[in-house]
Amino acid sequence: MDTPPEARSLAGAGSTLRLVSPAKRVTIREVADAAGLSPAAVSYALRGIQVSEETQERVRRVASDLGYEAHPIARALASGRTDMIGILGPSLEDLWQQRLVAEAGRVLLAHDRYALILDAGGDPARQRSLAGQLRDQQVDGLILSPVDPSDKFWRELADSLALVSIGDELAGASTAGEVLFDNHAGVSCALEHLRALGHRRIAVLRPPGSPTTGRPAEVFVVAEADRLRLDVGVHTAPYELDEAIEVARRLLSDTPRPSAAFCFSDSIAYGMYAAARELGLTIPTELSLIGYDDHPMSALLTPPLTSFDWDAERLVETAVEMVLAAVDGRRRRRRVMIEPALRTRGSTARRRR
Repeated sequence: MDTPPEARSLAGAGSTLRLVSPAKRVTIREVADAAGLSPAAVSYALRGIQVSEETQERVRRVASDLGYEAHPIARALASGRTDMIGILGPSLEDLWQQRLVAEAGRVLLAHDRYALILDAGGDPARQRSLAGQLRDQQVDGLILSPVDPSDKFWRELADSLALVSIGDELAGASTAGEVLFDNHAGVSCALEHLRALGHRRIAVLRPPGSPTTGRPAEVFVVAEADRLRLDVGVHTAPYELDEAIEVARRLLSDTPRPSAAFCFSDSIAYGMYAAARELGLTIPTELSLIGYDDHPMSALLTPPLTSFDWDAERLVETAVEMVLAAVDGRRRRRRVMIEPALRTRGSTARRRR
């Protein structure tokens, strides 16, 4: 007698291995037959449209009893949604961005949504291309940290997709929401802290990307340096550690050398630590250093890095709530400003005379 395909045995070495084929997926037609309805009526009932609530309840009960699960592609076609939210940041070389997207993925999952995370690698053209691909793949919404906030493409994208911006305003774009950083307060606090410690020559390291009025490097830093009568030089440094080290090495080899540095990313500040060690400079005795996003690793450095806490948990929850509200038809543009909190640690000290 033939062995049924659902259970075949392989004998050998005194043991038996049973191979069990995967359970067959219950079809919508089988649910329809059991409920005494047409497949179309069952489809309507499962989607909650065009049939009575009594029929909907009966169909759902039959479907549950049979173990019916809608195929995800069919469900997406029927509902017009994929339950996918795109997350597109400037560069995952930045450890803070890694932390942010990981937290966003967890929050989305708690709402039965899934994150599709892509990396722009610091390239505005690549970020624009990836954003277009996410739209074409029909993600329900997009959480974006723009490399170039002034790119006119964001206006076009916001007209066809629920778009939430983190960090920068997208001028002219009808976004679902914006979660912005009070960079003016952050820059003022950082430079005032260094000035109070006697530092006058300060290097400021900004990440790649196009500066805008919402970004501090070309606007707030210059204005605050003039107000506080500081000698400040602004330099661009990549998030990648090796390249950040190279930029830091050049700056710390200058004559006269800056007595302090302010980095707009803790990842860039790590490059300053490495370069200072190579050059035999002691932090904070010979170089005071401030980061900007208080990555958990920063408190473990020697000495621990002075940095800013931007309440990442609130930031992520706010951005996710904004994009899901828009996806669910509760679209209303909101702007939330996150205030920084300076975490003073051992990497800053009074300047030696």
